Amino acid sequence: MNLVSHLQRLFAYDEWANREALRSLRSASPPPSRSLGLLAHIFSAERLWLERLQGQKQSLPVWPELTVEQCEAQAMELPALWRKYLGAATQDTLSGLVHYQNSKGETWDSRREDVLLHVVMHSMYHRGQIAMDLRAAGSTPAYTDFIHAVRQGLVE
Repeated sequence: MNLVSHLQRLFAYDEWANREALRSLRSASPPPSRSLGLLAHIFSAERLWLERLQGQKQSLPVWPELTVEQCEAQAMELPALWRKYLGAATQDTLSGLVHYQNSKGETWDSRREDVLLHVVMHSMYHRGQIAMDLRAAGSTPAYTDFIHAVRQGLVE
């Protein structure tokens, strides 16, 4: 499996896992506000990194206040944008550097493939926090383990 295919697979998992986390928030009544904030942050960070990779201006704050419905809109829109980005990617472009400024105003150069791996891992980290919050609130969190998605045929 080449790098582009591997990253496409990871982003397919990320799309599924984000939707599962969103589903579990919808089933909690009401969803814990911290969990909703974490999910909003996941979507904002994923958009922010895509914008950085494409040399675009940041469109959302790092920690936006989004409703469940606004998170759902992000969950519908972002995967298509990532598929388009990865569909145009090559091994050479992914090993190249992207120059950007972080939220602290610091400038950095990072390999594109490292940024993409960071996006998936960052989202996974916060989905774990959401699962803990939901369980503490008496709700059942989504089961978003990668291997579960693979076993169920949700990620090829």
